[in-house]
Amino acid sequence: MIGMIVLHIMLPKDARFDVTYDDTVTSDNQTIYSYNHTVSRNKTEGVRVSVELLSESAPSPVLFVVRQKQAVLSFQVPLILRGLYQRKYQYTQLGRTLCQPPTKAVAETQFFFVDVSTLSSAGVHYQLRVSRVDSFTLQTDKKFSFNATPSQPQFFRYVFPEGVDTVIVKVNSQKNFPCSVMSIQDIQCPVYDLDNNVAFIGMYQTMTTTAAITVQRKDFPSNSFYVVVVVKTEDEACGGPLRFYPLLPDELLDAGNRSKTLDVIVSPAINSEVYVMGMLFCLGIFLSFYLLTFLMACVENKRYDRCVFRVLERSLESVGRSRHESLSSVEEDDYDTLADIDSDKNIVRTKKFLCVSDLARKDKRILSKKYQIYFWNIATIAVFYALPVIQLVITYQTVVNVTGNQDICYYNFLCAHPLGALSSFNNILSNLSYVLLGLLFLLIILQRDILHNRALERNENTALECGIPKHFGLYYAMGTALMMEGLLSACYHVCPNYTNFQFDTSFMYMIAGLCMLKLYQKRHPDINASAYSAYACLAAVIFFSVLGVVFGKGNTAFWIVFSVIHILATLLLSTQLYYMGRWRLGEAAYGLIKRPSDFASYLLAIAICNLLLYFAFYIIMKLRSGERIQCLALVCILFTAVVWGFALFFFFQVMLIDLCLQKTPAESREHNRECILLSFFDDHDIWHFLSSIAMFGSFLVLLTMDDDLDTVQRDKIYVF
Repeated sequence: MIGMIVLHIMLPKDARFDVTYDDTVTSDNQTIYSYNHTVSRNKTEGVRVSVELLSESAPSPVLFVVRQKQAVLSFQVPLILRGLYQRKYQYTQLGRTLCQPPTKAVAETQFFFVDVSTLSSAGVHYQLRVSRVDSFTLQTDKKFSFNATPSQPQFFRYVFPEGVDTVIVKVNSQKNFPCSVMSIQDIQCPVYDLDNNVAFIGMYQTMTTTAAITVQRKDFPSNSFYVVVVVKTEDEACGGPLRFYPLLPDELLDAGNRSKTLDVIVSPAINSEVYVMGMLFCLGIFLSFYLLTFLMACVENKRYDRCVFRVLERSLESVGRSRHESLSSVEEDDYDTLADIDSDKNIVRTKKFLCVSDLARKDKRILSKKYQIYFWNIATIAVFYALPVIQLVITYQTVVNVTGNQDICYYNFLCAHPLGALSSFNNILSNLSYVLLGLLFLLIILQRDILHNRALERNENTALECGIPKHFGLYYAMGTALMMEGLLSACYHVCPNYTNFQFDTSFMYMIAGLCMLKLYQKRHPDINASAYSAYACLAAVIFFSVLGVVFGKGNTAFWIVFSVIHILATLLLSTQLYYMGRWRLGEAAYGLIKRPSDFASYLLAIAICNLLLYFAFYIIMKLRSGERIQCLALVCILFTAVVWGFALFFFFQVMLIDLCLQKTPAESREHNRECILLSFFDDHDIWHFLSSIAMFGSFLVLLTMDDDLDTVQRDKIYVF
């Protein structure tokens, strides 16, 4: 038996743009539509294919294949898109924009074909319409509005104009939901413009009302790129409600109305001159502090020399006692003495009022070495803490650059200026202020340390028997901590997110703790805590901060445990510390009753509140004891208070952004703001500038507050 093979040759049907074809397809008849259009090298014309399935219950889907000269696009109707937990959403209306590969000819007529087929033996009714997209190429600084749905994504082309190397693409919407995705892709086919593949290539970020991506010409060899906007099938990625779980595994869910109106605008970003201006501004402001400090140091040295000369000319009778007698504020006959009074802290003296001389009996060289341990310990901690942090944030930045997922890092995308591999250079540059001012403070301490050692070598009475005992180890530690705060804050801003936020606050705890220790050391030089126990306590604080970041988010049990530990620790410390009331039970109760949204900031607030209370207590007691504040210290206090006022204003602006770290990336971008200083720095950068100046001023207040006592005998300086 000889079989006969019958070939069905389907001839293409000539079709026209902007005409709706209403047709039926079965498994026996495949329909092919033939289109042609002119492709120009200087003008790219968009082509959009729109399809609607009119049959209510088709046993098999209809397959549409668009064959172009250098690309093929295929999709089925109805289209099934999956959400979380394999939820299935069915769409019967589709709209796809064809990828337009570049042409080398000045003008070229190209054909493309739309093949329609199905495996259903029954007829499936559909509509097909192919239309031109007149606004396919976006214009610089011109807003364009469009609609998109999960099954009808949109993408547009943008060409870099001459002289523009960086642009920022902004997409906005008046509605938070449905959740959508904005993607930047190179000019190549295929274009990934569906919810299930938009993350395959290029840069992308989820959005509710705002999205912004900075695009550089160097990343796109063709000097052009696609702006792709996709509406997601579900809103969970943008912080929206999660839909119910289907009763049956293969049940199709109704997607509802998920149409979204959006605006896109492409604007030139800042040029290299603005980068240079921002860097010069940052360096100029803080190098001026170096110049001012140098001038003040020259004036201070002259004043110091005159003061020393006057003191040396005083008669020995005005001193009133020998060095041995000056070790006590009263005669030893006034109270009993024991041989081990310098070593046993349980020996109780019977004086009513203690003076600094009573708590400055230990050997100065031993104490000096003891306090130097603070500096060496914090330097060691800084090295071992910073190196893994730097490695981690570099990995984060690499992942962002390689994957293009801009939801990993919570930048202020409206004011994020890239440089090299860094996505937000301006936020990193502004942290240079902490480093420069921390280094300046170390130089100031070094100069004072040298002058004090020279005075000791000359056996000057003012250095040996007058004023608050000079121990500079804690000051060196404070300056180092300020520099490390700048380094770790810069690391945090390489890729800011909730898990990295602890890097931005860890050395803030150190600074607060060291300042409190220094305040206590001023009037209690012999009985201050050792460096090991102090850093162990600060390590415990940082440990709880890490636990709070990992487990504290929305965890009531953690807050109960922490509040109980906080209250017990407060009671224990209150029985040990000489002064009561610096650690407040109310803070712990507040954390238990009204749970703060950010544990790290809450813990830092406790430390700062205690430091400010102790600072105020010290100044009040100083004035109450009849001591005065010199002009330089008073200027530092007033200057620091004013700067802290401005800094706190910006802190509350920044705090709103930091609280967004616990939200989804799309929700956090609703709080993105434009640059407000030199078109380069945002609110967070100004907070860095002001807070670094305020902390530097606070250190100077600590350093100069007791300068009025430099010529006062220690047995006349009260302990409080």
